[in-house]
Amino acid sequence: MLDIRPRLRVLVAIFVAFIAHVAEIWTFALAFYLLLQVGGSSLAGNFDGSLLDCIYFSFSNYTSLGYGDIEPFGHIRFLAVLEALIGLIMIGWTASFMYIEMQKFWMTGKNGRR
Repeated sequence: MLDIRPRLRVLVAIFVAFIAHVAEIWTFALAFYLLLQVGGSSLAGNFDGSLLDCIYFSFSNYTSLGYGDIEPFGHIRFLAVLEALIGLIMIGWTASFMYIEMQKFWMTGKNGRR
């Protein structure tokens, strides 16, 4: 276990979780972009084929926000569904983990002692 104060440990955990979620979103965005370059699938709607639009689609899909302004067609739909499912699970797991870490902090008090 890290030998740092509980409050700092919670902040580090939040930062690491945020970076992990962003890395997952970028990984899916790159996968969408590469699949679109290969062909056979498409994203339609307010989409110009750029990597930035793939990142936007990935963020809205991972968080299950789903504005609906970009719609997947073809085999890329399965990747979109997988991303939404993984996002739901990972965001839920992160919230649960953060709750447990904060609960430990609240139980030990501000100075880290029981």
